Amino acid sequence: MPKFSIIVPVYNVEKYIGKCLESIKNQTYKDYEVIVVNDGSTDKSMEIAKEYNVKVINTKHVSVSEARNIGVKHATGEYLMFLDSDDFWDNKLLEEITKSLKNTPDLVRFQVRTVTDDGVVTNYNEEEFQDMTGEKAFERIVTYHFVECVWAYAIKREYYIKEKFQFKKGMVHEDFGLTPLIIIKAKKVNSIKYIGYNYFRRKGSIMNTPDYEWTKTKVKDFYCHYLFLINEIEQTNIKQEVFKSYCANSVILEICTLKNPEYREYKKKLKEDKVFDKLLTSTLSRKIKKIMYQISPKITAKIIN
Repeated sequence: MPKFSIIVPVYNVEKYIGKCLESIKNQTYKDYEVIVVNDGSTDKSMEIAKEYNVKVINTKHVSVSEARNIGVKHATGEYLMFLDSDDFWDNKLLEEITKSLKNTPDLVRFQVRTVTDDGVVTNYNEEEFQDMTGEKAFERIVTYHFVECVWAYAIKREYYIKEKFQFKKGMVHEDFGLTPLIIIKAKKVNSIKYIGYNYFRRKGSIMNTPDYEWTKTKVKDFYCHYLFLINEIEQTNIKQEVFKSYCANSVILEICTLKNPEYREYKKKLKEDKVFDKLLTSTLSRKIKKIMYQISPKITAKIIN
């Protein structure tokens, strides 16, 4: 059994997949398998991928969420890792994660930097911790820049399968619909300081497409994920206040990307579904923020940002 199963969904990324897979090949720690899920690519992506020592799983175009699910089914490693095909790793990432596995955690978080088309690099330096419960870890991680991005974690496969985790098929924002649960349900979570993931913000990527119909789809899916997360957490005995507040904050900010009349419709839904009621009010600033959100999410979001 390899220590890591690295799952890379691939769909028409011939310009980027070589750098992605090269960053895995150059890892100083070598006990891993690479599972490339060919999500119906029609360009030269797979010709490039086959130049590397990878296991290729071919499928029709099913979206990144289902491609990840397919990859998990073929994984044999102790820990699952997800790497987007236009991103890349620093070469000591697996080595640094391995140092944090002595206490056999369900989850290890590592840190991220963003890299843009224009060459702008931004590092996110966050505190490390060891042996935290999922509840405590969630409270800490929600203060970080990237929270629900599944590619910022190594996840014990046994834990993942036991909890029957799956990405929602055919939906975007699939990380938001799953990763918060992966964090908070974990029995033991570590976080390391090492910045090993390079998140490439490219123009024209699926999440950066400036099309309003696509924006409406993203909001619709995001709201469905929100309802799912709230329902799931309410089936547990886990302390829920911070989790619910995080989910509520996230969905409130997401509807602010809409124009009228869709924005007004979702603002009404927020009230009907009592989303504002889930915001934390433990401090004066939080109480004021909640009141402001209820009056105008868009104006409040602009002030906060």
